[in-house]
Amino acid sequence: MMKKRTRYDLLIHFILLSALIVVILPMVYMISTSLKPNGALYEYPPRFLPSIREVTLENYRYILGQGKFYINFCNSIFVSVAAVLITAFVASALGYVMARFEFRGKRFLFAFIVLTMIIPGLTLIIPQYELAVKLRTINSLEGLIPFYVAWTIPYSTFMIKGFVENVPRELDEATYMDGGSVFTVFVRVIMPLAKPGIASVSIFNFLTYWEEFPWANTVINDNMKRTLPIAISGFFGQHQFTQWGYVFALSAFSLIPILLVFIFCQRFFVAGLTSGSVKG
Repeated sequence: MMKKRTRYDLLIHFILLSALIVVILPMVYMISTSLKPNGALYEYPPRFLPSIREVTLENYRYILGQGKFYINFCNSIFVSVAAVLITAFVASALGYVMARFEFRGKRFLFAFIVLTMIIPGLTLIIPQYELAVKLRTINSLEGLIPFYVAWTIPYSTFMIKGFVENVPRELDEATYMDGGSVFTVFVRVIMPLAKPGIASVSIFNFLTYWEEFPWANTVINDNMKRTLPIAISGFFGQHQFTQWGYVFALSAFSLIPILLVFIFCQRFFVAGLTSGSVKG
């Protein structure tokens, strides 16, 4: 029995280690390439890691020396944070209503929200562009936010509704007895207790906004209003060839906000995943 258990544990650890290697290798290659001179990338035979003599920070110096990099970085921060905050509030309110109140058409509305989650975003890019033209949000950094929010509202509402349902209704009734309103229950009871769920959903939303490329590239033409993914794509094909050193150096910098979000919000993320898995 012990031998079977040991073999099983070894198999599980081997699978987990293999998966970890597959996940980490692209990141290691990105960082190693960013530390190579641009010409070293095309050497034969290729090497996964640079030698000590080849390691250079020239790619990072070039990126940091570009003033537009900071502008593109701040543009992505502004759009992502604003969209996360708006989505968190709106989805929390919708999730609260769907979880606590009964009204005509509730099941149809919830089914419609779920159905919108399975529609590929790129299939809607033409009608969205026509809507953006009518709303005069073309080439507007603020114009990205409403569309980002609209994309993630269905998923966020669906997830937060499940967390709100785990909050005891007795807390709502106690607040009503103390003279509180529906809004008081939402702000003082639901949002604090559903904070882990809201935080975990917001982390996924931030990743979606931060790395979004097709829509931003479609509607933003001004270099000073472009987000970071568009700035990275600008190095592809530049000067007749792709400068992979610059691409990976800028990509490495783009990971910093994502890592910070996971580091500081890890406890909310883990708590959100575990609390949402148990009913009652």
